[in-house]
Amino acid sequence: MTDDPRRTPADCNCLAIRQAARFVTQIYDRHLAPAGLRVSQFGILAMLRHKGPLTINELAAELVIDRTTLGRNILPLQRDGLIAVKASAFDRRCKELRLSAAGEKRYRDARRFWGEAQAEFETRFGGERAAHLRSTLRDLIATAPQSADAAIPE
Repeated sequence: MTDDPRRTPADCNCLAIRQAARFVTQIYDRHLAPAGLRVSQFGILAMLRHKGPLTINELAAELVIDRTTLGRNILPLQRDGLIAVKASAFDRRCKELRLSAAGEKRYRDARRFWGEAQAEFETRFGGERAAHLRSTLRDLIATAPQSADAAIPE
């Protein structure tokens, strides 16, 4: 924002996106609570389920999250036996994350609750608008430069 006195906090793109993200997160967290997951944890399980084992760097890149934050998010999943963390077979310096059998079950059980959150969001916002929003947000993410820490071994 410039120093233009006519500008208000409502003109801040970042503030608007963060407020919307918190609102949407609350919807998903409320629906996923019976499965014992937050949407951030569900996202990690879903990504590992669909992409297979990933290094911390790979998972961080997929989720567009820094490694430190990802590290904090995986600790409860690892503690609860939902993911396994081990050294990569290809590079012992890298840690590979893998969905455990318990994680696969929790993911499957949580999918119903995630679907309910999706339905609530699309009912509130509209299915077509939601699809357009996802497309626009993916376009925005595509403008991001590759993370500098992607080349740093875990």
